[in-house]
Amino acid sequence: MDDARRAIPSVDRLLASEAFAGLLAREPRALVSAALTAVQEELRAALGKGATAPARIADPAWYADRSAAALEAMRAPSLRPVINATGVILHTNLGRAPLAGAARAAIVRAATGYSNLEYDIEAGTRGSRYSHCVALLRRLTGAEGALVVNNNAAALVLALSTLASGRDAIISRGELVEIGGSFRIPDIMARSGARMREVGATNRTHIGDYADALGAVTGVILKVHRSNFRIEGFAADVPTRTLAALARESDVPLVCDLGSGLLVDSGTLGLPEEPTPMDALRDGAHVVTLSGDKLLGGPQAGIVLGAPPLIERMRRNPLCRAVRVDKLTLAALEATLALYLDPEQARREIPVLRMLTMPAAEMEARAERIAAALRARGVLADTAAGDSAVGGGAFPGARLPSRLVRMRGADPAQVIERRLRAGHPPVIARLVDDHVCIDPRTVDPAEETSLVEVVTSAVNPG
Repeated sequence: MDDARRAIPSVDRLLASEAFAGLLAREPRALVSAALTAVQEELRAALGKGATAPARIADPAWYADRSAAALEAMRAPSLRPVINATGVILHTNLGRAPLAGAARAAIVRAATGYSNLEYDIEAGTRGSRYSHCVALLRRLTGAEGALVVNNNAAALVLALSTLASGRDAIISRGELVEIGGSFRIPDIMARSGARMREVGATNRTHIGDYADALGAVTGVILKVHRSNFRIEGFAADVPTRTLAALARESDVPLVCDLGSGLLVDSGTLGLPEEPTPMDALRDGAHVVTLSGDKLLGGPQAGIVLGAPPLIERMRRNPLCRAVRVDKLTLAALEATLALYLDPEQARREIPVLRMLTMPAAEMEARAERIAAALRARGVLADTAAGDSAVGGGAFPGARLPSRLVRMRGADPAQVIERRLRAGHPPVIARLVDDHVCIDPRTVDPAEETSLVEVVTSAVNPG
């Protein structure tokens, strides 16, 4: 039997054909050749596995069309916008917190030209990138010192490396948490050079457990907020205030890792009580670490707050350069923090806070509007009660009542959901009781038109 792969024309013959003239007029020859070669290799591989040869295997136009598509795919960015219709506000897989308009504008300004990232304009000398955002963080949190690095895990590693490298870091067994991506507190501590000293039990730890572990080789007492799970029932925990008193008596720094950073009272958001950096500092913590891209609603960043001598030691740690923050992040974080100077403005303009506090009436109106727009395009759509989630390892179990848009089509829900992900832009929805559902809470109003178009094509293709 003849090998169908012999019928594939050569690259030179195809490039010389009239079918490729238009493509070569628009694109560099080297790129077109690379795309064509990729198309041919894919075809050869398929035929080698027993696939049926295409009817137009010798037609140059067939290769030209596929080469053009391959070129488009080559140029398509790997990182691209999606519509988050899952209802998970801080969706780690989808980039966590969307930025406020002021933060986006600040990024553009910083990226457009030069800036005073490490230049003191008044003195006319070299400055420090670590001076940016400090004044705002001090004003908003009451901290005496502040430092910004590239994420909260880096902030914690830097704090432990500076204060407890080669020494004991005392921590409750109930706080040896695992965060996203299988990163665990014990692993982070090990990388810092600190020796983990576990105390207490998984469900109950007492102040005496910490006191008994203190010694000449103690570097820090570490308290990690369990932001992504809850321990209930026969449980006991040592409050920050009590630990801070023990730390002062023993002349040992108390480091509090809050994980997700929240700069407003969680009660005003209609959520369960959550510690804030202001609380931890008032309770006596020497160092507090938190994230910039979770509940704070800014860019990915790690924020360190605390006593100036300790902050200065961290800044001088050589590791600080490895985890330093870039100018775009600083610009976005500063703009986000500035919004918190007016709490009401922050709730209006920071997307995370706006989504968390979206009124039920607005939620229902948006769901009905989207459902009506879909029905007008021939899609079977209605609304139903549902729940959103905070996400990002924050407020586990917190219920955020929502109103979902449910769609039905001739194809199974799983098929429709896959088509949504293949849309332009991709729509990331969720399946509930064999229905494809959209939660308007995490869909920006400006995205609704695109959302309706993608959903219509996915439910009723062709």
